[in-house]
Amino acid sequence: MGEVARPGAGARWILLAAVAAAGATSFAGGWVNDDWRVLVEDPRVQSLGAWWGAMPGMRPLLKLSFALNHQSGLGLAGFHAVNLLIHAGAALLVHALLLRLERRVEPAAPAGGAALVGALIFALHPVQTEAVTYLSGRSAALAGLLALGSAVAWLDAREEGGGWWRQLLPAGLFAAALGVKEYVVVLPAALLLVEAADPRRPFSPRRAVAALAPLWLVLAGAAALVLASPTYRWLLATGLSLRPPGVNLPTQLQAVAWLTGQLLRPWRLSAEPGLGPVGAWTPALAALAVALVALVTLGIWLLRRRPAAGLALLWYLLWLAPTGWLVPRGDPASERQLYLALAGPAWLAGRWLAAWAGAVTVRRAAVAGLLLVLGGGFAARSLVYRDELTFWADAVAKAPGSARAWNNLGVALAEACRPAEAARAFERALQAAPGYLRAELNLGLLEQGGVGGPDGAGRCRFPSPDPVPD
Repeated sequence: MGEVARPGAGARWILLAAVAAAGATSFAGGWVNDDWRVLVEDPRVQSLGAWWGAMPGMRPLLKLSFALNHQSGLGLAGFHAVNLLIHAGAALLVHALLLRLERRVEPAAPAGGAALVGALIFALHPVQTEAVTYLSGRSAALAGLLALGSAVAWLDAREEGGGWWRQLLPAGLFAAALGVKEYVVVLPAALLLVEAADPRRPFSPRRAVAALAPLWLVLAGAAALVLASPTYRWLLATGLSLRPPGVNLPTQLQAVAWLTGQLLRPWRLSAEPGLGPVGAWTPALAALAVALVALVTLGIWLLRRRPAAGLALLWYLLWLAPTGWLVPRGDPASERQLYLALAGPAWLAGRWLAAWAGAVTVRRAAVAGLLLVLGGGFAARSLVYRDELTFWADAVAKAPGSARAWNNLGVALAEACRPAEAARAFERALQAAPGYLRAELNLGLLEQGGVGGPDGAGRCRFPSPDPVPD
């Protein structure tokens, strides 16, 4: 792979074919979990006119994409097609990004094999299904696509020079990414790391910061808009009030450990991490804190000595920073938080595998087999999103102590006209969390005969008390 592979159209077609094959099962997915609230029931995304009438608002470009899907009349299949196309585009841009990074860190070495394998790992890892098959996860993938486009455009402008107009594209794409999801706020910092890892010239923080001036201006403008928006101010205040820093720090350490475990054990992927606030430090959490500081220190030390390793490590950690470290989240972790962060570990794995395989046929076959396993895992994981019953049954199998997962499985069972099993699920939720109000109310409704008769599709109506907070 390493010496005979060449970047070009062939690699891009391989990527597209791999995404299409692995993502084919995503079309079996239905509306699950937040999809009902965000996509089906939200009146602001049901048409372009409704979207326009709701502006200005949060995440306008994300909601525009949902409104365009509804306007198209293609239904559920249309949503899945757009999500898969977004992921395919992101995979192509990861390939383009890794080619450019390879040429920076090792200008004399062939870049094609490492970039292609790294992009395939990014595209096929089963953890990406939450951003692709789970329709509400589009926010992570679409923002990631635009941020990657901005990064590639900025790197090209940095290498090739040109007038001020060459900076308009990366700045515009960055602004668009922020209009989809806020986690891309760290993009300028990520590009600073790329500059620091360039062994071809001495690193000047002042010059690097100046080179990113258009992106800093976009960031400043976005910050001003956030501060001017009552909705955003309320959300920031709500997030900051969730957990004090002394509780959020160990909570996020636990979340990073869980997310890293999802990358390393894709067979344990779960929509319900079962993680809650951590009220006290333990020896394990203290060890995690020390390990995290050590990893950051190691990454900084490696930036000029082993730039690919240092950049990949810091890239991974940096892209997890806005997912709960800066502003606490209700759920400390979810798999789609790894969407862009995965590009760092995927690059390192791609470099090692491409170098190991070389021109040896058997080794190349082994690498291809590994990628097939990842793609098969992606396809299999997508089937979990088929319907609410399958989705939450998988969640309780992976997190049997999660009261929320058992409660939601109970609702799915009640809507499938299986009240006895639903009652047992609500009881399991109350065993996991005695006094859990949502499960208590659902069990009470069930015992009072709150399940309506089956409709034409064989579904029962169960009025779960959604306004009750978890």
